[in-house]
Amino acid sequence: MTTRIDAKFAALKAEGRKAFVSYIMAGDPEYDTSLAIVKGLPGAGVDVIELGLPFTDPMADGPTIQLAGQRALEAGMTLDRTLDLARAFRETDNTTPIVLMGYYNPIYSRGVDTFLAQAKEAGIDGLIVVDLPPEEDSELCIPAQAAGLNFIRLATPTTDDKRLPRVLQNTSGFVYYVSITGITGAAEAEAGDVGPEVARIKSATDLPIIVGFGINTPEKSRAIASVADGAVVGSAIVSKIGAGDSVDSVLEFVKSLADGAHTA
Repeated sequence: MTTRIDAKFAALKAEGRKAFVSYIMAGDPEYDTSLAIVKGLPGAGVDVIELGLPFTDPMADGPTIQLAGQRALEAGMTLDRTLDLARAFRETDNTTPIVLMGYYNPIYSRGVDTFLAQAKEAGIDGLIVVDLPPEEDSELCIPAQAAGLNFIRLATPTTDDKRLPRVLQNTSGFVYYVSITGITGAAEAEAGDVGPEVARIKSATDLPIIVGFGINTPEKSRAIASVADGAVVGSAIVSKIGAGDSVDSVLEFVKSLADGAHTA
């Protein structure tokens, strides 16, 4: 089965273009504004949307993403409302891939089979679940792939050659390379550090390598995309939303980042 993610990266490769991936927290600052931003992302040049699933205890996230999750939860966001947002997006866009990114607890509470059926029906294409290591693939990764969803794994600067094959074993869609050690929004990515690591991972997989964490300007987006298959930006976009910027202002910033990646 070819997912929207697979189709998108095949098209980008055929065009010789790098990918731009954006992350926003579903329901931040509230449902309607969040939906308006998500609907505007493809027009701003976003190739893949990462949609954060609000969670009370986001251990891998820095303050910016944590606060976004709190705002969303306080505004009444739930797993069901997150899937509703994806459905609403799909009413006008049936091609842009959506990756749901979050933690396992809400999925486990829902029940894996029920969640996967609902996610697929809502138009979700892939999952990034940051607290499920490869040793737990039978929990969600393998059932997700069987349901037609990509399961995207994170690789980090501490993923050594011994660990890498295990990380890549059941990964599909793309590999998300975390450019720094630590939490989101904590430091800046450097292309000189990232390039050799991307090359090392590429020697072990044919999947696209997309780099995230520490990218916050169009120049940085271009630099990182130049040494990978694309760039992900999250905290820098979420901070604009948290500051109360208008939908148009947020999307204008996203477009500048996307233009950076696309000119790499």
